[in-house]
Amino acid sequence: MIPTVLPTYTRAPMAFVSGEGSWLTAEDGSRYLDLGAGIAVNALGHANPELVAALTEQAQKLWHVSNLYRIPEQEQLAEQLIDKTFADTVFFTNSGTEACELAFKMARKYHYDKGAPRSEIIAFEGAFHGRSTAAIAASGAEKMVKGFGPLMPGFRQLPFGDHAALNASVTDQTCAVIIEPIQGEGGIRTLPDACLKGLRDLCDQHGALLIFDEVQCGMGRSGKLFAHEWAGITPDIMMVAKGIGGGFPLGAVLATEDAASGMTAGTHGSTYGGNPLACAVGAKVMEIVADDAFLAEVGRKGAMFQQGLASLVARHPAVYETVRGQGLILGLKCKLPNTEVVKANYAQHLLTVPAADNVIRLLPALNILEADIAEALARLDLAATSLEA
Repeated sequence: MIPTVLPTYTRAPMAFVSGEGSWLTAEDGSRYLDLGAGIAVNALGHANPELVAALTEQAQKLWHVSNLYRIPEQEQLAEQLIDKTFADTVFFTNSGTEACELAFKMARKYHYDKGAPRSEIIAFEGAFHGRSTAAIAASGAEKMVKGFGPLMPGFRQLPFGDHAALNASVTDQTCAVIIEPIQGEGGIRTLPDACLKGLRDLCDQHGALLIFDEVQCGMGRSGKLFAHEWAGITPDIMMVAKGIGGGFPLGAVLATEDAASGMTAGTHGSTYGGNPLACAVGAKVMEIVADDAFLAEVGRKGAMFQQGLASLVARHPAVYETVRGQGLILGLKCKLPNTEVVKANYAQHLLTVPAADNVIRLLPALNILEADIAEALARLDLAATSLEA
């Protein structure tokens, strides 16, 4: 008999009833140190008092009115994002997947309205952009697309880091190139700054739009508000979600005026996207995370965490191979199957997230305490020791 909840996830045998900061409490009262943060969603930890206050205040006033009308909370958050980024305009969604759909529509409509339609969108192996039909077509991975054909046409995948393939593939007929500056699901793989700069130049040369997927690596996780800032370049379109809502469903597409020029009245919509509740929380998240001092702390704590992880790798060479990532989007490439490592971490009441390339992801709250980082390293050490026994 099929479970009451569709079994599309292999769920761990635990459930949580409350959380505070970087800690979760399970049904049996036991506490878990959370290094997953809902897969980079709970950017400010669980039950953050400032976010609870923002949500509660808005909930007592207005939840939903529809995009048929002006939504001041939406306008405020859009202004905050525009003030801190390359963007001239913002459209709010409920998730990263929805943001992906709009990004692709926006890119194709741009070229259509310019009088020279282009449809091919270039993506990269190992990428994850969501689970809609367009997003899985962009990924192209067998585990994502098998059984769901025919796939949406117009997508092409290139090997990650293959400059020759990229230069040969981007032409005057390329609609857009989409890339995660730091791949999350793909195994915490960081694209070098020089490569991002080269990609920007290549798109400019051929009139293609550059789309950055910062759903997982954005909103302060790398130590900059958005990861592409390290390279000193900007995209034409950017997808944002996860951390922007601090745990409340919220996503956005940010774009330049030129890139968004085709998206006129009636070309796109969302029933819930940009609702007052989500935007009130998102505005508070932006107020906290976009602060330079806060971002500097993310970088400092990330460096501290990385140093501890490097020591962990040195002490357990049979379990771990190397450390990846930047800021607080970190990965441990494993020698043992990463699923075994995740289970060993569960036994130490530590939550980590598996990824491709036999990596476990460490995506803690951006305001994680130093004491919790030390505790996390101690528990990772105990888990590795148990695996070596």
